[in-house]
Amino acid sequence: MDRHGLCEALRAAGVPPGLYEVPDCPGPPGLPRPEARLYLEERAGEWVVGAEERGVRTVLDRFPDEDRACRSLYARLTEEGPPPSPPTPDESELLLHDGEGIQRRAREQLARALRAAGRPTEGDADGRPPGPVPGRGPDPGP
Repeated sequence: MDRHGLCEALRAAGVPPGLYEVPDCPGPPGLPRPEARLYLEERAGEWVVGAEERGVRTVLDRFPDEDRACRSLYARLTEEGPPPSPPTPDESELLLHDGEGIQRRAREQLARALRAAGRPTEGDADGRPPGPVPGRGPDPGP
């Protein structure tokens, strides 16, 4: 496989073009570039597969030929990863009986992360996380 075949294979697999950078494989015009993506490039006679995050490139693998590098990048972008593990009995019990508490803690964590990033929260004017979802009853609190 060469980089042109790789581009075709990634498009056919439905991999969003913003997740990778391949020479001679432009994405749609005006596509926003994510903060992190994988890339393929030729360096000094070898092929490199790497990751770019916030403008910093890190080499993940080096290959003697384009075919192996393209196959590696394709596998990285299409691999589903390991199947999810089933929850433990304690986790199952928590999920079954503390759904509202889990949602409340998730809203609180999101609000803290947004405040830390300097972004507005969807809470009250004082920045508290939003209350319960309408139609779901009151938030039981801690």
